[in-house]
Amino acid sequence: MCGIVGYVGYRDALGIVVDALRRMEYRGYDSAGVAILGGSGALAVERKAGRLANLEAELAESGNERFAGTTGMGHTRWATHGAPTDRNAHPHRDVTEKVAVVHNGIIENFAPLRKELEQAGVELRSDTDTEVAVHLVGLAYAAGPTAGDFVASALSVLRRLEGAFTLVFTHADHPGMIIAARRSTPLVVGVGVDEMFIASDVTAFIEHTREAVELGQDQAVVITANSYAVTDFDGNAVDGKTRPFTIDWDLAAAEKGGHDYFMLKEIEEQPAGVADTLIGHFTVDERGGRIVLDEQRLAEQELREFDKVFVVACGSSYHAGLLAKYAIEHWTRLPVEVELASEFRYRDPVLDRSTLVVAISQSGETADTLEAVRHAKDQKARVLAICNTNGAQIPRESDAVLYTRTGPEIGVASTKAFLAQVTANFLVGLALAQARGTKYPDEVAREFAELEAMPKLVARVLETGPQVRAIARELAHVPTVLFLGRHVGYPVALEGALKLKELAYMHAEGFAAGELKHGPIALIEDGLPVIVVMPSPKGRAVLHSKLLSNIREIQARGARTIVIAEEGDDTVRPFADDLIEIPSAPTLFQPLLSTVPLQIFAAEVAQARGYDVDKPRNLAKSVTVE
Repeated sequence: MCGIVGYVGYRDALGIVVDALRRMEYRGYDSAGVAILGGSGALAVERKAGRLANLEAELAESGNERFAGTTGMGHTRWATHGAPTDRNAHPHRDVTEKVAVVHNGIIENFAPLRKELEQAGVELRSDTDTEVAVHLVGLAYAAGPTAGDFVASALSVLRRLEGAFTLVFTHADHPGMIIAARRSTPLVVGVGVDEMFIASDVTAFIEHTREAVELGQDQAVVITANSYAVTDFDGNAVDGKTRPFTIDWDLAAAEKGGHDYFMLKEIEEQPAGVADTLIGHFTVDERGGRIVLDEQRLAEQELREFDKVFVVACGSSYHAGLLAKYAIEHWTRLPVEVELASEFRYRDPVLDRSTLVVAISQSGETADTLEAVRHAKDQKARVLAICNTNGAQIPRESDAVLYTRTGPEIGVASTKAFLAQVTANFLVGLALAQARGTKYPDEVAREFAELEAMPKLVARVLETGPQVRAIARELAHVPTVLFLGRHVGYPVALEGALKLKELAYMHAEGFAAGELKHGPIALIEDGLPVIVVMPSPKGRAVLHSKLLSNIREIQARGARTIVIAEEGDDTVRPFADDLIEIPSAPTLFQPLLSTVPLQIFAAEVAQARGYDVDKPRNLAKSVTVE
């Protein structure tokens, strides 16, 4: 949500900033803008509602000469306070038009601050909460104890703000300097040679440097071309409290690689994503084969003593958490509750030192999940994070981390990150079973070996792409699609429905098939497409026969049945109007296969309906405000 970039160096700042904004379009936005400081000290600002192309056209029409400079910042806005219009787009300037700001997040106490400014005679020119910050900095710089001191002025204002925010300031009197700060929303410094970057996402500067520094909570940074200095909001140095890291992927990983959309590329990358997530997590020692997590700050004795597990997540990550419940309970006999992170802390869950909370977030910055983590920690529970972003806030605040190694996921609708999260959940379940002794070492080794075989099977499922796309094009005109599943197929049905809603803007619902006759069967009418995720006839024979009966019931009422079933399952063939076959796999691992055709289906329906697969309307990749 919102893309922020700042640059100080020796190159043309406008080109650097616009390219960075383009690479962050996937985050979701409804307007864009830039502010460039020229060598003369003039501050040039341009902003435009709509896509980045609108801003680029405006820049081209006005002439880029006034935007010549080597210090600049840019922003793609996701509207919260104020409609997505030119006047509400960032950057915003103070009354002197010398100070500019871009902002991600929400300033919760903006109303009293706005009233204070209006009483002081400041005329605000937007409907945003952001604008109050830039005016306050301008006033602090003009008079009072911080007059003439840009850094002190900015810090004095930061101390007054409430909420979750990233703020980046420039000042016309201080070319070659940018001040940035964060509270609960992402911000990272890119460290180059004779140039520095600040951004909400490393994709903004990966073309220029792979060396980065993640800022912590309530930290500010001052960057120049040759240095960066990090402090708290009181101006105290925070040496040793930042974490430098090297980005382990390159620009090519963030580009389309010949595909029409990032999402299509990311669907194809899923075999590698699952395989890479498994690498290094199984080792052989004197005790035999063992599961190893990434940054495990939980002793094995602690894993052994947990008596309950909560999984907290949002969106697709929540569906991955539902699948974790099946595996963890089956392997460990521990009770597992799966919670929407947005509801978790508001219902007063029962947590203590014997509770493990597994927090799942692709970005590691999801606001609801981060607050759930903090609530769990306040209640003395231990937290294990599953995350795709090295050094993000949720892993930093957790007791242990398991990283999904999928590289950047640019498409807003999660695909490869989802499959990697499911894989990581299996590793957590096996680690708990290993510590608790509910599985012998040879059983853990056998389960891991079966997991290692899954990437090749995922690759085989991708071969169904042409068949799935043909079905999708036939159904692109329908208003509704239903999804049915049992056992681990139920979360897959939920995920399939979510993908179709996200990408094709269609009514889609996923149901546990056993609930069909408790209401949803009333929706069945002639020609209604119903996608059914069948369990294996070998692994879950009873459920297979029950779901087969469900198919016959809906087909008798006119539904068009699209069935995802195991290869060789001939019993389902007579009742499937369309049969999509996937390889045989262990029951718990089947979602790694059955999810893939649903991703392809949703993407193809969206394309057939003329929608942008990578940038679905109203959605952002990373939801960094509640």
